[in-house]
Parts: sequence; C-alpha cells; structure tokens
Amino acid sequence: MFPIRSWPNFLLTEAFADLHTAGTLEPVFVLGIDPGLSRCGYGVVEYVDRQRIARAIGVITTPSTAAVPERLARLQKELRALVAEFSPDIVAIERVFFQVNVSTAIGVAQAAGLAMAEASASGATVVEYTPNQVKEAVAGWGAAPKEQMQLMVQSQLGLASPPKPADAADAVAVALCHLAHAPSAAATARALGASS
Repeated sequence: MFPIRSWPNFLLTEAFADLHTAGTLEPVFVLGIDPGLSRCGYGVVEYVDRQRIARAIGVITTPSTAAVPERLARLQKELRALVAEFSPDIVAIERVFFQVNVSTAIGVAQAAGLAMAEASASGATVVEYTPNQVKEAVAGWGAAPKEQMQLMVQSQLGLASPPKPADAADAVAVALCHLAHAPSAAATARALGASS
C-alpha cells in the first residue's frame, strides 16, 4: 500500500494570489496535457477564489490504423478546439522522457509539439514538468504509482471518484503540479527582477 498524503492549502493560497493583478483575483485556467499520439490526456483546472476546480477531464484518441499525418491532424484539431473553448492562461505539458521505446517516444514528442504550438499560438504560456516533478507535487514522492496519482487528484479536486483513464488523471496532475510550482516561480522571478 502507498502513503496517502494531502498537501496543505498554503501551497495555493496567499502566495498564488501574487500572480494576479494587484487587487483582483481573476480566474486562472491551467490546461494540463499528458501527451501521446494514441491517447492524449487533458485536464482543465480553474484556480479562482483560492479554489481549484476541475472544468474538463478526458482523453483525445486517434486510431492506430490511420496514417501518422492523419492522426496528427486529428489531434491538432482537437487540441485547437480545447484551447479555443477554455482559453487557458497556462498550458502545462508533461515533458517527454523515455529510456527504452524510441518509437513510442516519437509519437509522444509529436503530440507534445502540437500541444506547445497550439498553446503558444493562442497566447497561453507553455511550461513543462518532468514525470517526477508531477508526482512530487501531487503525491509527495517521485515514485508514486498511477493508482495513487488518481486518488490524489480526486482528493485535491474533491471529485466523486478517481479520474479515469490514467492518461486523463495524469494530465490533471500536470495542471495541479503547475499550480503548486507557480508561487515559488513567481517569487523567484520577483527576486531576480529586484536584483538586476
């Protein structure tokens, strides 16, 4: 059995408010992407009034029998529609990392590239996180199994059940990872700006 650990709310309270325009707390939409050519997970998390709310969770699939250019075109169309519907401020993508299966890595990299291009074209900020960063931020340790990640996503967003399939839960975890990292990134940027 794996440990279940909830992150304290301070990760996403006062510190994150500094990322907003002074005096306002406008909603921030983060689109998390778990890239893949066959299965591309996505999760849209809204951060507003110090609350994290799941707005969309799912998987974009492409048929393995289709030619790669057709699959990429279909994935691009779906990603473009997703970005247009939610107008995310941030698109957080899980960084491609493979040690063994090069052919799978190519498809994942192609999907990640499409997500980056569509996000950037829409004006969203694009960030990447390694799988270990995502697991550390959401579950508290970098070796968390998929089942624990699903339970932690459920817990942090107050969902009735763990999000499925795992690709969708992983994408939401990437969005939550960004929300956990955003306060320290903003503080670092302010410190670097003050020192120059």
